[in-house]
Amino acid sequence: MKKVFASDFDGTLYFYKAEVKLPPENVEKIKEYQAAGGLFGLCTGRQVGGLTPFIGGIIKPDFYITSTGANIVDGDFNDIFRRGIDRDVVDAICKFVNPTDPNEHRISIDINGVINVFAEMDYPGEYHVITGMKDAMPGLVHQLGVHNETFEEAAALAKAINEKFGDYINAFQNVVEVDIAPKGCTKGKGVERLRKFYADKYDGIKLYGIGDSINDMPLLIESDISYTFPYAPKEVQEAATYVVPTIVDALEHSMKDPV
Repeated sequence: MKKVFASDFDGTLYFYKAEVKLPPENVEKIKEYQAAGGLFGLCTGRQVGGLTPFIGGIIKPDFYITSTGANIVDGDFNDIFRRGIDRDVVDAICKFVNPTDPNEHRISIDINGVINVFAEMDYPGEYHVITGMKDAMPGLVHQLGVHNETFEEAAALAKAINEKFGDYINAFQNVVEVDIAPKGCTKGKGVERLRKFYADKYDGIKLYGIGDSINDMPLLIESDISYTFPYAPKEVQEAATYVVPTIVDALEHSMKDPV
């Protein structure tokens, strides 16, 4: 049986507002985990293109569950699973979120793992500036992300989007972001598909999951053993098996855990 560790990115492994965004102790423990035979990967609302500029040459995940489970690839970016949102629905959601000003809320659209936005931004990786789906790049729209100023605003917007477009999508609150994935896609479904993918390769897997926000709850619930942090919302702590100080503690616990 193989140990497989699925980690959220922002607020769990990577801290974009901190001076040290990717703590070196996290990187070293991941490498130690992989050297010991475990598989380590990411399970995130980010696009593939929203990850590689920040971890390339530093860590090499064994898998990427991105866009809340709508785009799953292996460590060499070969497809495992892909789902998309109808482009007319995407247009309607964008107009619902920003009815007058296309930049009132910052919206990012994941198309084939590439970021599409409505305004120029300071970003080290590839992205495309669009005016709408009519001039967006071709391909599957895996997810939309909407930035909000407050936790409460994000919660209200996720609720409103689910009420209006719930036949087509699932909207999840991710702290002050709202991640909008194809209907039926969650982080929990993502790791469930990963189990099936590895079923023939290994004699079963023991799945460990970690995350810090509301959108991580399906991942925590689907994992055999799950972890979160003291700063996570109460309901997230209640969904996890253990509350730990850092991801290093979770990886160490996983390594010692019998299978």
